[in-house]
Amino acid sequence: MNYGKKSAAQKRNSLISRSSMMGKRARVSFIRLLFVSLIALCIGVTCLGIGSFKGVIDNAPDVNDIDIMPLGYATFLYDDQGNQIRKLAAPDANRLPVTLEQIPVELQHAVVAIEDERFYEHNGIDVRGILRAGVKALTSGDFSEGASTITQQLLKNNVFTNWTSESTQLERFTRKFQEQYLAIQVEKKTDKDTILENYLNTINLGAGAYGVQAAARQYFDKDVWDLNLSECATLAGITQNPTKFNPILNPDSNKKRRKEVLQHMLDQNYITEEQYKEALEDDVYSRIQAAQEKHSDNSNTIYTYFEDELTDQIINDLMNIKGYTKTQATNLLYSGGLKVYTTQDSAIQNILDEEYTDPSNFPDQTQYELDFALTVTDPEGNQVNYSKEMLQLYFQNEDPNFDLLFDSPEEGQTYVDRYKENILADGSKIVAERVNFAPQPQSSMSVIDQHTGYVKALIGGRGEKTASLTLNRATDTTRQPGSTFKIVSTYAPALNEKGMTLATTFEDEPYTYPDGSPVNNSTRSYEGTTTIRTAIQNSVNVVAVKCLEEVTPDLGLKYLDNFGFTTLAHGTEADKDANGNIWSDANLATALGGITKGVTNVELCAAYASIANSGNYIKPIYYTKILDHNGNVLIENTSVERSVIKESTAYLLTSAMEDVVKYGTGTACQLDNMAVAGKTGTTEAYNDVWFVGYTPYYTCAIWSGYDNNEKLPDYARKYHRNLWKKVMTRIHEGLPQKDFEKPASVEKLSICAISGLLPRAGCPVTTEYFDVGTMPTEYCEEHFYDESSYDYDTSDQTDSSSTDTSDAENTDTSDAENTDTSDDSTDGTENTDGTDGDNTGDYDNTGDTDDGGDDSQYQIDY
Repeated sequence: MNYGKKSAAQKRNSLISRSSMMGKRARVSFIRLLFVSLIALCIGVTCLGIGSFKGVIDNAPDVNDIDIMPLGYATFLYDDQGNQIRKLAAPDANRLPVTLEQIPVELQHAVVAIEDERFYEHNGIDVRGILRAGVKALTSGDFSEGASTITQQLLKNNVFTNWTSESTQLERFTRKFQEQYLAIQVEKKTDKDTILENYLNTINLGAGAYGVQAAARQYFDKDVWDLNLSECATLAGITQNPTKFNPILNPDSNKKRRKEVLQHMLDQNYITEEQYKEALEDDVYSRIQAAQEKHSDNSNTIYTYFEDELTDQIINDLMNIKGYTKTQATNLLYSGGLKVYTTQDSAIQNILDEEYTDPSNFPDQTQYELDFALTVTDPEGNQVNYSKEMLQLYFQNEDPNFDLLFDSPEEGQTYVDRYKENILADGSKIVAERVNFAPQPQSSMSVIDQHTGYVKALIGGRGEKTASLTLNRATDTTRQPGSTFKIVSTYAPALNEKGMTLATTFEDEPYTYPDGSPVNNSTRSYEGTTTIRTAIQNSVNVVAVKCLEEVTPDLGLKYLDNFGFTTLAHGTEADKDANGNIWSDANLATALGGITKGVTNVELCAAYASIANSGNYIKPIYYTKILDHNGNVLIENTSVERSVIKESTAYLLTSAMEDVVKYGTGTACQLDNMAVAGKTGTTEAYNDVWFVGYTPYYTCAIWSGYDNNEKLPDYARKYHRNLWKKVMTRIHEGLPQKDFEKPASVEKLSICAISGLLPRAGCPVTTEYFDVGTMPTEYCEEHFYDESSYDYDTSDQTDSSSTDTSDAENTDTSDAENTDTSDDSTDGTENTDGTDGDNTGDYDNTGDTDDGGDDSQYQIDY
């Protein structure tokens, strides 16, 4: 370094030069500016942070509005005796609420020890836990250790319920920050016990069990208050990862986790060393497996036909009565913790279930109808759907007569396999497939207590029910009712307001509809002067049509509406078919059951139940009340009656239908020691067969036919009546014998058995019931002094008010009226296809066949 005089002068000059001085000043100014900028930046960031913090807090739910109680409690169904028959639960709503007092202290301590050891100390957030998790994350890169308290987890599950849909770190941070803020606020206003109780009723414990009570039932088949220490530790270990630590699927993983829970309890002085060792030695997993075997033996997750219809009714009522949307109503039903008290009589339902699973009650020659659906992805990536109708068309190219009925499911499966092979030949891949085989002929049955309108039992088909909410033939399917409609469409209004009586006569003779089409009796014969009682007993078509002509089809349709039928056509725009035709059931074919859409089993049963209930209709009821999660009445479902016919009319129809069962087309349905009234019904082509009958206790309707509406073969036309008798016999076991009570408004009177008028000497005399206002006042003139021409013996029918079964009225059980109890009963010459309403206005096809004789002799084909 040069320290000479010259260099020192140069150095001095450089320091005091103007340029040097300006440079120094610039540097100082820059430093000052940088410092000020940094301060401003810090202030800005701080303000922004404070603003963001305030924004996050402001957008958090109001602590006064949030509800930390768990969502998604299971709904329970109870029968008419209060016995639980079903638990309804969504996949995440299988909760059974319990109080903290019911939860063992060991389980409370186990959960706190493993999930939030400082739960009883912190104010909602665990600062030490947060710092520990942060240090671990920075030092090891492991971000798996959580720091959420029980309070925070409760808020996440019951308030921030959409946390699973978070897609960005900002969303997660915002929710987490709000969660921590609210945890502090919640703990200011809620005690620890309440928080812990709600948490234990909320947590997901795997296997579809939410909350500790549901988990105790699922894993150990016991209530939570009966759990021991080892079982409590088993449950407490699940919540961190409900799949990984599921003790059913992963017992080894759960065992390790259980040991960890017990170790935490020991370290935190909740248990002693002795308790720790004893709990570890307890083999809880063998008990868990045994409980699962018991569940598989006793549980059936498929709803019954009754439960299917019940759930529909509840959802509709929640919408119509309480104003919920369909989504809200559905969520409330499956997640709202409701208690539904149904009208089902479990004993009666069991009878139906047992008889419908007994093969001996059905024809030996059972066929199986294919139900098929297939979805594939073709080589271009498009999804293509295939149906059973498409399968049928495919094979009809080989055999024009190919249908979907097979002699066995195995035979049907061969066609399914061939069809799939053809579809998949181009490389298409199966996405979804459904293959079911339903035994045929099918059947449905409903039982109603006519005094209350309560549906006591219901079954919508024979064969194994493979899924919930499937086709319910008792409530969903509409079929033609045949002669069962004569009572409600024709004779009810005739007796009720047209001044007719059971003794009113019509000429049973060749007759035509207005368009010239013949009205045919099942026997293709005619019996001359016939009373309404005899016409009902023997199901005479001509008399029914003539009677409705006098009643008028419009009035008949009005009565059908009052009887509760909702599937009738009234000639409005709503009744327009695909071809633009508007249909109306206000025509003479309706007398014989020839209607556009058909009726459901339950509605037909309810109509007859109203006759049994002294003429008062009650809409079928499936439940009596619904309680909400807190035990408050949500809906009270009371019976509302409306009068359809007079009490006297109801009794007169009942009396005539007693003769149907005693002497007419329904003799196969007689019960021992119990009065029965009812009516048979069969459509012309034997597509549908019915019997609807009632006792003083219950009304029961049975239908049988093919799902595809094919004609019933000879061997399948009468089994339904035997099944009706078998079911009703069992239902009435032990019930006191009763007869139908005659009201004071009905009188018994002797009349001429042929003319229905007051008898003179020589008239064949019988007795008949009359409404007091319609008793005959005129005397018979036709049979005066002609006693030798008739051979009537009414001695055995004075109580039944019916003509003798051996007389010329053809009511003998072995004569041409075909009322033999061993033979078939078919009601109709109309083409009353249950799925095709196009022929309901065609009078060529509106006859009714109710023959109790040989099917081959009286089969009618057009």
